[in-house]
Amino acid sequence: MRIAKAALIDPERNALYGIPAIAVSVFVFAYSAIFGQVSILLYYALWLPLVLVDYRKVLGNYARYYWILAFGLFACLSIFWSAAPSVTARAAIQFMSHIVCALIAARTMSVRTVTLGTLCGVFVVLIYSLAFGRYHHDPFDGSYSFVGAFTSKNQLGFFASLGVYFALIATFVTRERGAWRAFVPISGILSAYSLIASQSATSIIATVLTLASLVGLAGLLLFRARARLALLLLGSLLALMAGVAAFQIGLLDFVLGAFGKDTTLTGRTYLWAQGMEAGARTPIFGVGYQAYWVHGFAEAERLWEEFYIRSRTGFHFHNTYIAMYVELGLVGVFLFSLALAKVLAGYFGRLLTGIDRSSSFTLFGVTVMLLVRSFFELDMVNPYSIGAFLLYYAAGLIAAPRLLTRASGAQPERTRRPAPGMAVPR
Repeated sequence: MRIAKAALIDPERNALYGIPAIAVSVFVFAYSAIFGQVSILLYYALWLPLVLVDYRKVLGNYARYYWILAFGLFACLSIFWSAAPSVTARAAIQFMSHIVCALIAARTMSVRTVTLGTLCGVFVVLIYSLAFGRYHHDPFDGSYSFVGAFTSKNQLGFFASLGVYFALIATFVTRERGAWRAFVPISGILSAYSLIASQSATSIIATVLTLASLVGLAGLLLFRARARLALLLLGSLLALMAGVAAFQIGLLDFVLGAFGKDTTLTGRTYLWAQGMEAGARTPIFGVGYQAYWVHGFAEAERLWEEFYIRSRTGFHFHNTYIAMYVELGLVGVFLFSLALAKVLAGYFGRLLTGIDRSSSFTLFGVTVMLLVRSFFELDMVNPYSIGAFLLYYAAGLIAAPRLLTRASGAQPERTRRPAPGMAVPR
């Protein structure tokens, strides 16, 4: 039996393959630590063989992806100065191959396919966590929180927040019909329940801020182009003033208290200070990608002991930029921030100009959520993470705008000559 190429790599015709492929990938991102190398090989088997179908179409011209690949390549180069070369080599190769898989998805999967595939994957992930999950005791505040099948409530909260977000996108943006109309609200309700059960302040706040920013952006797009800049500046000023006022009246303490946290964010401010001190020792290039949290290294062992991390795994600085400062120095922070900023600016610009508005709206919201979480978590700089996959998928479409237009089903605008006797509006 022969399978048509379009059924595998054409974004307009491969939903039957794409949705399950995305869903399985999401499950692997969630539980690769549980299912091990077999799950990782399955992930690679979903994406890398697509190169053999039509390598020119699937790979494209990677020269245009220089700003996307720069961070991953720099992570690979850090092998040469890493404090733990073998650890860095393995992690960097894994991360770089993860980026390649995400870029393959960008060239072969539509935004709608990714939306529905992620929603299906999150649904299965949450069902598994609810069936086999457990509670975790926090030695700092003495509380118990539901972490599902993860090691952290913030990871459970992240997948749940993505489920809530994509359920809303499928309902109000892509407006799914048929069987999807029944599945989407079920998945959204399950995600909302899991988000609340996780008690993850980071995930809840990131979800609220993301949805609020999209509502504000949707309102902004109702106005004409000339008024948008003034409204954007006014809204930014009001948001800044509201933030300062909230800080002055102690609203921040009230919000943190609602989640059982204090102004130190349950020890994170101390951890950030430790990270800044560690980064200052090698400020330009860092100690090497993932070469800080290594068994036997004195500083890592001390922090594991102070934070009661008995397993001595799965711990980090809870801030993407501090973590990259430690591992890859200021150069790494710049390269990562450049990619994230270009993705945000790219989709924001396309929204203002009305190009591929549905897809741009969806991916802009995802990037905003990742940006908010980047100040408290490491969602975009680890191998086999859903945050990195979504970021580099979004970046791949920005780097090749024609792919975004085709993937969204939007028709490019064409300039038409006026008919004889028709006035041209000014």
